[in-house]
Amino acid sequence: MNDFEPKILAFVCNWCTYLGADLAGTSRLKYAPNVRIINIPCTGRLNPLFVLKAFERGADGVIISGCHPADCHYTSGSSIARRRWIVFRRLLDVLGIQGRVHFFWVSAAEGRKWADITDEVTQSIKRLGPFTAFPALENAWAASRRLARP
Repeated sequence: MNDFEPKILAFVCNWCTYLGADLAGTSRLKYAPNVRIINIPCTGRLNPLFVLKAFERGADGVIISGCHPADCHYTSGSSIARRRWIVFRRLLDVLGIQGRVHFFWVSAAEGRKWADITDEVTQSIKRLGPFTAFPALENAWAASRRLARP
């Protein structure tokens, strides 16, 4: 398990977190290279199904990060994302994905915070190990379909 390097997908706001991650890079801050960024217009526009699709496609963890609520470029996008996250977190618990999705606010000036979050989430996911629930569910679904055929 020591060799395990998690695959983490980050859905980040174009206006704040993406620029914070860019600042971390241009400032040459050292942080875990496990996170792949997907730039979205606003966290309030993030469809929760994209998070589930990330796990289906092999992600071990997901970061969702956007503007601080008072600084959202779309006025209420961060508030919408926060409300959606509260409801979505319950669904993740039912699916057995506890502790694999992390939600943060990072502004454009918080490059150090982005680097710290990346390291923190990477270590957290390493402790949990690889996420294998979706392949197991997929195999169970395929087996049930084979049994159902006449």
